[in-house]
Amino acid sequence: MVGLGNPGPSYARHRHNVGAMAAHELAKRSSASWKSRRMARADTAQARLSPAGWGFPGADAEKVILATTRTYMNLSGVPTRNLMGEQKIKPAHLIVIHDELDIDLGQIRVKFGGGDNGHNGLKSIRAHCGTGEYFRVRVGIGRPTGRMDVSKWVLTDFHSNERDDLAEMISQAADAVESLILNGLEPTQSQFNS
Repeated sequence: MVGLGNPGPSYARHRHNVGAMAAHELAKRSSASWKSRRMARADTAQARLSPAGWGFPGADAEKVILATTRTYMNLSGVPTRNLMGEQKIKPAHLIVIHDELDIDLGQIRVKFGGGDNGHNGLKSIRAHCGTGEYFRVRVGIGRPTGRMDVSKWVLTDFHSNERDDLAEMISQAADAVESLILNGLEPTQSQFNS
């Protein structure tokens, strides 16, 4: 599971970083510790998820590798490819959480495959991994009003009146990842794509 965003504290609360925020929420839920993977250009945390919850052992527990990239958004494909190769992960087992302009603020949508819709992180993953056929948890950030440039919009913090909803939005994105892992695509879409 790769949560997309830009590295460093100056970007941490930007709209473009909701994927990384969700990855950190999942690490918190699972009590997983982050480790820097310099060669992979990413930070990772490993955990196990079963129907009983995070960290419970059992034959049905799934190993989950959480990751955030240490590159800028437009180079997200490099660390994603590196981690997938290192861990022998097929694209069909990859989940990417990312911001989505064409979904209203706070809405979550889940899908498998599809186009990049102008998202530079997704374009980079397609270019470096050779496919767009992976799971996506799309977190709505909405479009800017007026004439504000989209590239500036995604690199702004959430407005003060939106911050109250931010924690819930990140929590729902994390819930969607958990559901994808435990329940599969269709049940997760039924729950979140309404």
